[in-house]
Order: sequence, then structure tokens, then C-alpha cells
Amino acid sequence: MAELCRKNAHPPVGCVIMASGLARRFGSNKLLADFGGRPLLCRALEITATPALAARVVVTRSAGVKALCDAQAVPCLLHSLPGRNDTVRLGLEALLEQCPGLAGCIFLPGDQPLLQRETLEALITAFAQTQKETERAIFRLGARAADGPDTVVGSPVLFGCGYFPALRTLPEGKGGSVVLKAHPEQVQIVYAQRREELLDADTPEALEELSAIAAQWCFPCQGSCHRR
Repeated sequence: MAELCRKNAHPPVGCVIMASGLARRFGSNKLLADFGGRPLLCRALEITATPALAARVVVTRSAGVKALCDAQAVPCLLHSLPGRNDTVRLGLEALLEQCPGLAGCIFLPGDQPLLQRETLEALITAFAQTQKETERAIFRLGARAADGPDTVVGSPVLFGCGYFPALRTLPEGKGGSVVLKAHPEQVQIVYAQRREELLDADTPEALEELSAIAAQWCFPCQGSCHRR
């Protein structure tokens, strides 16, 4: 792990970039698929290239993803374990090895390319400013529904360190939703500026739609991922 635990004014928060999915609906490794002339995963690497995070790690089963991360000097853990619980546990343990005093951890899917760095930083700021004890706080990204006042919730999700033991011992094949369902009273919503930030690229058609939206938003076109 080349990156060290960063120190800043906020309680230290780490980020696990979830990149272990099998992408059965996509038909190939979607994180290496083209998005604006670069692999899709590059967006997650750019988003998390912020001093607001104390540490980050990509967790993957893909040698191609590992090579991409290595080229960008982004910590990446390559594994062959089957369950989503394994990805959560391995990522969290890798972060704690880098930064034992983490106050919280964000779990960020690698396939939400419209998510903005400012939105991720707003999640961290909300966690730092919570009136409750931060170790019992949970923040997740949300947005107003397009056709009414209802809230649509999604990822990423930030868990306070009080939930680390539960996240390290999730049931086989399960993810952080187990903890969310067990503690609904603790969950607070941070609203994205645009609801499209919650969208993911589950299929080639979805990725094409996201690419079209990104073009409308005038995303910068760069030749490589942002180095941290």
C-alpha cells in the first residue's frame, strides 16, 4: 500500500472502492469499459483523490483493475474470495492497517461515474459535523425522486467506526445493507445535487446513457486517471 494515512482537521475517514463484482449483466468487466475515453473505474479514482479522505483502497478480483490501480499508484487489494462480505471485510481491514484510528469508512461502488467529488466531500463533512457520536453515525447518499417529494437512497454509504465489527463479520454473501437494516434510526441522508449521481452502470445500455449525460455535463476529457 503506497499511500499513507492522511491527517486533516476532520475525524479520519477511509474509503473502500468496491470493484469485485462479476458484472454478469454487463457481459464483461465494466470497470475497464470505456467512459469518456478512459476506463470507467478512473472516475472512482478521481472522485476519491481528495485530501478529505485519510486513506483509500480498491478491492477487486480483476487483474486488469489491479494493473490500472498500480499504474496510478492507488492502493489495490487483489483477491479471489466469492462473497460481497469478503470485499467489505478485506477492504476495511486493509484501511485499518494503513490508518488504525479511522473514525469512519465509506463504501463506494466503482461503477457510479456521475458521482461528484464535491458530493463525496459533503458526505464526509456531514459526518464530521454530526451532533451524535460519530462512531454510531451512518450517512448515505440520497436524492429527491424525479416525480415527487420522495427520497431515493443509494451509495456511497459512510459508517462510523462503531459498526466496524459488524462490517467485518457480515453474513456470507451479504453487504453493508445488513447493518443499514439493523440500525435504520441511525441513518442520515446527504442529498446529491443531481439525482443522476446515484446511477450505476449495470448494463452496456446503462453505461451508454451515463456517457451521454456526462457529455451534457461537460465532464473534462483526460487521457489518464488523476494521480493522487
